[in-house]
Amino acid sequence: MVTNPGEATTEPEGGPVRHIPVLLAEVLEALVPEPGKVILDGTFGAGGYTTAILDAGADVVALDRDPTAIASGQALVAQYSGRLSLVRSQFSKLADHAPEGGLDGVVLDIGVSSMQIDEAERGFSFQKNGPLDMRMSKHGVSAADVVNHAKVSDLTRIFGFLGEEKQPGRIARAIEKRRASEAFATTRELANLIETVNPRKAKDKIHPATRVFQALRIFVNDELGELAQALFAAERALKPGGRLVVVTFHSLEDRIVKQFFADRSGKASGSRHLPMVEAKAAIFQPIGRSMISASEAEAEINPRARSAKLRAGIRSDAPPRSADMSIFDLPDLASLAKMGA
Repeated sequence: MVTNPGEATTEPEGGPVRHIPVLLAEVLEALVPEPGKVILDGTFGAGGYTTAILDAGADVVALDRDPTAIASGQALVAQYSGRLSLVRSQFSKLADHAPEGGLDGVVLDIGVSSMQIDEAERGFSFQKNGPLDMRMSKHGVSAADVVNHAKVSDLTRIFGFLGEEKQPGRIARAIEKRRASEAFATTRELANLIETVNPRKAKDKIHPATRVFQALRIFVNDELGELAQALFAAERALKPGGRLVVVTFHSLEDRIVKQFFADRSGKASGSRHLPMVEAKAAIFQPIGRSMISASEAEAEINPRARSAKLRAGIRSDAPPRSADMSIFDLPDLASLAKMGA
């Protein structure tokens, strides 16, 4: 998988990027794949992690909700006959695909794949003009539906929270004005409007539309909700001693993973203003440092690794807890169901 296409504040989205697995050595060190183990790769993409895990001797169950990724991975299934199971599924449902005895490891690489970015017809990139789509599964409400039908207040919240856009209201109002006479249909139409509202300055490292495109993609695919549910699913699916490894590229994603591991650490919590909350049994013990980032050498070879962060933990034998979304403190955003054309 590749970093979010307009993500962060380093690389602009849309250029052709050869797929290079991020933090691969660190992921393998945390997972410890070896013969006899079954590891689930919840974000198959171009198969970078899966191939390395198979080469290390473990068997793999790999998931992806993109039918294109599933089709592209069939050659790998044949190559590792019997050792790779490739399933079209959201990674939030990974527990449904775990073997009866549980998993020895789960790895999640959060983001959108380079294959998706490079396909103009998928609508992820504004540097390649195509339909304003952004649906990883190719089903459901598209980015065009959101842009053309969402309330201005909802667009403002989506751009501001999910994209960390500094001018969300101005952009939302400009969208409302334009769509009243002509609906948005392509990525370039939206990007051009945003650049008109928020012109690019010489010092800017990214295109003015980058954060809005990021926000739309995260919203359309419910990426934060999917990640949160995937963490709960991994908690249920891992056997004692199993390892959960998550690589994120965006601060919102990393915050969710950090909060999850903190909540499952078993430490008592509280503050000087509130009584201590009784400690619960630890469900995960951290592996090494709490967070690992890419080295300068890797970031130079693979620019999209600059924002990558890895967090990992080892599953204890404590029973799983309830999937309580309140631990992530995510805001209520608009409903996708109300935005279909």
